[in-house]
Amino acid sequence: MAKYIFVTGGVTSSLGKGIIAASLAKLLQARGLRVTIQKFDPYINVDPGTLNPYEHGECYVTEDGAETDLDLGHYERFLSIYTSQANNVTTGRIYQTVINKEREGAYLGKTVQVIPHITDEIKRRMLLLGKNKEFDIIVTEIGGTVGDIESLPFIEAVRQLQWEMPEEDCVVIHLTLIPYLRAAKELKTKPTQHSVKLLSQEGVHPDVIVCRTEEALSPEIRRKIALFCNVKLEAVIEAADAPTIYEVPLTMMREKLDLICLRKMNITQYGEPELGKWKEFLDKLKYPKSKVTIGLIGKYIELQDAYKSILEAFVHAGAMNECKVQIVNVHSEFITDDNVDEKLSNLDGLLVAPGFGHRGVEGKIIAVKYAREHNLPFFGICLGMQMAVIEFARNVLGLKDAHSTEMDAETKNPVIDLMEEQKKVTAKGGTMRLGAYPCSIVENSLAHKIYNSTLITERHRHRWEFNNAYLPQFEGAGMVASGKNPESGLVEIIELQSHPFFIGVQYHPELKSTVERPQPVFVHFIKAAKEFAESRAALKNPVLQGEMI
Repeated sequence: MAKYIFVTGGVTSSLGKGIIAASLAKLLQARGLRVTIQKFDPYINVDPGTLNPYEHGECYVTEDGAETDLDLGHYERFLSIYTSQANNVTTGRIYQTVINKEREGAYLGKTVQVIPHITDEIKRRMLLLGKNKEFDIIVTEIGGTVGDIESLPFIEAVRQLQWEMPEEDCVVIHLTLIPYLRAAKELKTKPTQHSVKLLSQEGVHPDVIVCRTEEALSPEIRRKIALFCNVKLEAVIEAADAPTIYEVPLTMMREKLDLICLRKMNITQYGEPELGKWKEFLDKLKYPKSKVTIGLIGKYIELQDAYKSILEAFVHAGAMNECKVQIVNVHSEFITDDNVDEKLSNLDGLLVAPGFGHRGVEGKIIAVKYAREHNLPFFGICLGMQMAVIEFARNVLGLKDAHSTEMDAETKNPVIDLMEEQKKVTAKGGTMRLGAYPCSIVENSLAHKIYNSTLITERHRHRWEFNNAYLPQFEGAGMVASGKNPESGLVEIIELQSHPFFIGVQYHPELKSTVERPQPVFVHFIKAAKEFAESRAALKNPVLQGEMI
């Protein structure tokens, strides 16, 4: 039977439970154990698919089409394994299941209550991944903060499992904050003591306490936490702020978090951690040989988590190219014909980000035009690809009113239109074209050079598509469909033959980029941006120009 590690959080949100969980899982995986991670979120939405990116960050999509929490992106990026619908469960999904069963008569007339019916369903979901014998260890992150009303049923479910399971099959890790008061020049343990007390009042006792801190924990501070929180001294783990999240596994290894958990779970068969590729990636990340500046044209740039997977894919691609990628956020709502040169002229590449709705789309179209006319490396994702199509239709094909029916339902030239199967859909949640679909790639195209394959699969999240009625006009003018879905003919990739690097994709390639397998489109985009930066530097410096010749 699989063993379980539960990760809870206290004091405040955004401490990094997902990163700690993913780092621990990475260390256990590196020692040869089969590990996966799941997250239980306390909000009542069935999934985050209908949540505003400003409120919740990006919605991460799995291979099987589940709209999930962005922490699942961290899990996949750290472990290089796919997650699924089963890896992310919300309060809404739990209650929906229990209420549906009650309506079917499954409870035989009993009064349905939080305990045992809701907690039983939570426990069933928690144990689900462990039943297929594919994994040795399941790391389970409990969303929210201990003490929140919303989290109580999940904490109660953990309490019951801690009681029901053999002691060596269940480990509880509690992540807390040790604030540093600069005026007093002191680290304070009281918030952690209160957080552990709250958790203990709910019947759950932590085996390990991980302390987020800006300053190193002294032996006295560790001893105090261990004494007042009733854990072993070696089970007080320091999690100091790190320059990059990818250093956290090595930090946790130095603190022996994985070994503490292995001893608690009575696991004796494991090897030394194989982290050669990880350390090689970190070396390239820390010591880049060049630098490029990429403009991220988006409408949610105030919250970086809205584009979390894109930003991490740039980190992976930058390391692959031994290049530091500096991201410049450009709000598409404020780009105009008058200021576009001022905003974009210092960039080495331009990415137009995905999104929904009409706000900011005209700015994205102006940015695309700038990239096309100035031979600036361009990469459009989902809505970004659609904006490239609209810009080309308006300014090259002469279809001045060309638009997407998402923004203008009455346009006479709907070069982007609602997918046929979406026209009868009325419910918003979980009804888009979601998950992995195949794409056939034309040989000798830019896409073929990037993927080195004629058939790929990538993940999607959209309702609108390229209108194939206009395809002959586009291809006749030089914008080709280099990738299509082999069954439906839906255009997945567009590119400009006359441009050094101009590609738009209907899917979300950022969702499959990992530390050990950087996403190919991002890798080639950064390579093109490097070449653009070098050629521009050569034009400004005659000496460099002579060297290039």
